[in-house]
Amino acid sequence: MKGYIYYTADEATRNQAFIDDLLKTSTSVGIDLEVLYEPPTERADFILFRDRNSKLASQLENTGYRLINRASVQAIANDKLRTFELAMMLGIPTVPTTRTDHQLPTVPLVLKTRDGHGGSEVFLCKTDEQVDDVLKQFDPKNLIVQPFIESGATDVRVFMLGEEVLGAVKRIGMKDSFKSNYTLGGTVEKYTLDDEQTRQVQMIARAISSDYIGIDFILPTTGGWLLNEIEDPVGARSLYVTHDFSVTKKLLTYVKEQLQKHT
Repeated sequence: MKGYIYYTADEATRNQAFIDDLLKTSTSVGIDLEVLYEPPTERADFILFRDRNSKLASQLENTGYRLINRASVQAIANDKLRTFELAMMLGIPTVPTTRTDHQLPTVPLVLKTRDGHGGSEVFLCKTDEQVDDVLKQFDPKNLIVQPFIESGATDVRVFMLGEEVLGAVKRIGMKDSFKSNYTLGGTVEKYTLDDEQTRQVQMIARAISSDYIGIDFILPTTGGWLLNEIEDPVGARSLYVTHDFSVTKKLLTYVKEQLQKHT
């Protein structure tokens, strides 16, 4: 079985350890895996598509490649407004989200670009002046607004492999930060989902036919959880430090099994 890992050159540098682990593991599961930094020109059974580019993903699918994840997953996961709309359709508790051309909630509020990731382009605005400053920086069509929900900079990321919960981590942000991202200096610990939480994440994965995604939920200080974002591609650094299984072996074994089912 032949597969490609597709990264942009910059993202490949940041994720070299994961790439090395994939290449090392691929031999043991019977996959010939190659890293690409440009779109492929030769056939392969699949592409681990590790870029945020739904247009390119669609082009590759239209020429016959099987992508992990599909272009349709990319289109939803990398658009926070579409993620919110999905949650509403499924009845998943979520952070109220609107376009900035609607009436804005009172400050404090959070402004985000629809396609930002990794905690970038997320702005906590405590004054109307701060709101105006952010609105001037971005195209209003690419911004969403959410009320600020106190969570102690704490959230949960659930890693999904198909409809299976691969693992979950609780992420706690740095002091004086409202962002919980591990790569921004936060801390992580293993998190166990209850039955209802498991049902909800499986419903999301089933609805979008995802292969390997992260689903992020805010943990409000008042209790419960609220869907915040879907990550594709999802980074696994926090999963590596909180769980003792091989992420890459589970991922590549899943890919091989999925392809064999449909051949």
